[in-house]
Amino acid sequence: MKNNYIKSPLNYQGGKYKLLPQIIPLIPKDINTFVDLFGGGFNVGINIETKHLVYNDICKQVVDLLEHFYNNDSEYIHNMILKTISDFGLSRSDLNGYEAYGCESSKGLGEYNKPKYFELRKAYNSNPDWIKFYTLITCSFSNQIRFNSKGEFNMPYGKRDYNISLQEKLKTFIDEMHKKDIQFWNKDFRECNFFADDFIYADPPYYNSVATYNENGGWSEQDERDLLSMLDVVDKHGRFALSNNLKYNNPLLEDWKNKYNIHYLNGDCSLADVLHRADSEFKRRRTCFWFFFIKRYHGRAQDYRFSGKSNLGSGYLHGCDERCYCLRCSFFFCG
Repeated sequence: MKNNYIKSPLNYQGGKYKLLPQIIPLIPKDINTFVDLFGGGFNVGINIETKHLVYNDICKQVVDLLEHFYNNDSEYIHNMILKTISDFGLSRSDLNGYEAYGCESSKGLGEYNKPKYFELRKAYNSNPDWIKFYTLITCSFSNQIRFNSKGEFNMPYGKRDYNISLQEKLKTFIDEMHKKDIQFWNKDFRECNFFADDFIYADPPYYNSVATYNENGGWSEQDERDLLSMLDVVDKHGRFALSNNLKYNNPLLEDWKNKYNIHYLNGDCSLADVLHRADSEFKRRRTCFWFFFIKRYHGRAQDYRFSGKSNLGSGYLHGCDERCYCLRCSFFFCG
């Protein structure tokens, strides 16, 4: 299936770009606000047609990076990346190819960039800024993002650099961001406020998966319980969709899913999947995408929020009026 959607310049593990031709047709067209609750690389949200768009992620560094992309011209960002590359002596394969660095395309630029990459990583961890952060990503292993328990970027170096393909991807992504009305949140999902006419898209970390995002505590059983409870409340007042995967041992999800409509998506399994599940059943990954049309409120818009981890399942409603102080009222007109 051909994919003509915008691809994020952030290579998040579990990103949904390859599944977009299956996901996007399931999203309704009459959305006022699309909330990408676990935004990650933003592959889904950036491709949604909606009046307003909310990107939320628990990783402050990524939220700040995307907000800078949104607030700055793509050419300015490109030039700032090139300056950082020059300052630290990293490779420019777009100008010089691989031979200039004594490297072959098949083996990549890792050996040349290794000491320079570590110098940049040290500089970033000592004094973080968004340009150093993204420049690191351009040369990191598989262009991925990872922080240790101290909040330090610790992804090893990779084979590639800020090549022509990545430059084009970044420019296309930033230019598309500038066409949209986006608000950025850096919140735990339990702290988010929604309106009844919002569409909530949740693509959380997969409970019990072996992905890097489950290192250092990762996504706990309590997180899973809280999210499923929250979505049950959303189900009564708005619309949502949940992406998840049934191949992991998750009895909470197995029980919960039976209440809802399920759309099964096909996606190629990774080498890690094959190693963990050698039987033929998992030669093709079955990624589950739950999609719901939920009764909408008529008349005054209302927002709903949740009162903390201890009693999350008892989410409550309060009416929005001129005196409402909820976070979204500065952004949307209520009443």
